Amino acid sequence: MNEVEKKTNQRDLGSSKCTFEVTVRFHQNATWQGQIHWIEKNHKQNFRSALEMLKLMDEAVEESSKERSKVSWEN
Repeated sequence: MNEVEKKTNQRDLGSSKCTFEVTVRFHQNATWQGQIHWIEKNHKQNFRSALEMLKLMDEAVEESSKERSKVSWEN
């Protein structure tokens, strides 16, 4: 894949809001590799598969709704 794709996904959680910017850098082994940026917290994390990207999003949404800080966004 030569072009960098950026997509924003916004999900309404009542008073909570999670916005992600996803940059897909490579498409190999039937999955994506790239970087996800959690806009509200200004955290960036590289991911090695689409599943890993979805898990990071799920953890961010959970943290946002429960206001906990036990998420693996730290390097």
